[in-house]
Amino acid sequence: MNPHEFEAVRGVADLYVHDTGMFDTAGYGSVYVYDTPNPAVIDTGTGANVDALVDTLDSLGIERSDLAWILPTHAHLDHAGGAGHLADRYPHATVRVHEYGVRHLVDPDALVAGTKAAVEEQWAYYATPEPIPEGRIDGLADGDRIDLGDRELVVHEAPGHAPHHTVFHVPDDDVVFTADATGIYVPSVDEVRVTSPPPQFDLDRCLADMELVADLDPDTLCFGHFGPRSYDRALIESAKRAYVEWIEAVRAKRAELEDDTAVVDHFEEASADVDYWNPERARAEASLNTRGALTFLDSHED
Repeated sequence: MNPHEFEAVRGVADLYVHDTGMFDTAGYGSVYVYDTPNPAVIDTGTGANVDALVDTLDSLGIERSDLAWILPTHAHLDHAGGAGHLADRYPHATVRVHEYGVRHLVDPDALVAGTKAAVEEQWAYYATPEPIPEGRIDGLADGDRIDLGDRELVVHEAPGHAPHHTVFHVPDDDVVFTADATGIYVPSVDEVRVTSPPPQFDLDRCLADMELVADLDPDTLCFGHFGPRSYDRALIESAKRAYVEWIEAVRAKRAELEDDTAVVDHFEEASADVDYWNPERARAEASLNTRGALTFLDSHED
């Protein structure tokens, strides 16, 4: 699948994955569309390529008056940046996001400022988000259910990546939309890469979130980056090890260098992810992850 195209998710009826072309990296931004009686878009990308997503919905026969739900898994703008733009195009759709994220999408100024500070020059790949009117958005909490017409989507809080992060489970389809709760899946090596952005990443909660996904024991995991994969417990266990080893690596390098800027520089230069996506994005990812790990360590010093 090429950027801005879509395809059916194997083994899940009426579910499609759309590649947003995020960061000029094929597969990096995965948006999911349920073509059910009450159609839903799960995650929205940065908003920079929203026209291509609208084309996908048009191709599926989802009219502007038909879309029922816009469902960002969390408020980070690589997942929710297009929510306001879609709400403008689809006047009958309701936006649902974790209750902690609602205010950020109603008034995105603080979220934009924080994102710019976090992603730096990568902001060029984002669109300025459109505020969502309060009457068009509702909060989500653990255990809430979204009616898709012929099946239900169940909400589970997953605050390790961020306090406003959720995963969605559709029991009838045995599919879980993990967003960033289980890391970034890289198909070319069939492994999970860590995502630990500042300022609210929490390792302990992240490990609990991965256990939550494992306990749901789905057939299919729909990652927020690089698309769906069949579930197996070994993948989750390897992801948990990767997260623990990552935090320990940052802890050790901080003790060695005693300068956080030097620590960030080290992991930018050492990033292996340049083999999986473009060098610019690889360095940005390493910088974000290192700064998030350092912030977590600061909050967990004895």
